[in-house]
Amino acid sequence: MRMSEGVEWGVHCCLVLAWLDDLAPLPVGRLAEVFDLPPEYLKKQLQPLAKAGILRSEAGARGGYRLGSDPEAISLMDVVTAIEGGTDPFQCTEIRQRGAGRAAAPGEFAHPCGISKAMRKAELAWRRELASQTLADLIADTPASAERRTRRFIERTA
Repeated sequence: MRMSEGVEWGVHCCLVLAWLDDLAPLPVGRLAEVFDLPPEYLKKQLQPLAKAGILRSEAGARGGYRLGSDPEAISLMDVVTAIEGGTDPFQCTEIRQRGAGRAAAPGEFAHPCGISKAMRKAELAWRRELASQTLADLIADTPASAERRTRRFIERTA
């Protein structure tokens, strides 16, 4: 499974908004400048985060985005689900029942496919890990220089 780059962009923007909460709301154009991203495309990635309550969108000349909750309350799984949707990355289509499988004995396919079971188990582990990691965890692991550099950039270009 490959996640869209919007997930990376969304998580990075959430980190910036957490670091710069005292300067929020930040317009999407300012967030786009921090990472040299196209503002219109970034806006499309941030809208589902606002819809999910991860971000708050404030309208007006001084509007923009801010975090919708404390960083401790926002998991990476929340961000992934908001941007990518809740669909399962593996979709079993039961190809084992095609071709030679059409000659299977009655009841041979009564149990789930072993491949499907293995994929579901891996997906559950992946989801659990992302759900256990919060923005606060990422902030704790990020060098303080990243926050300082971002703050200087925003304040200098204001």
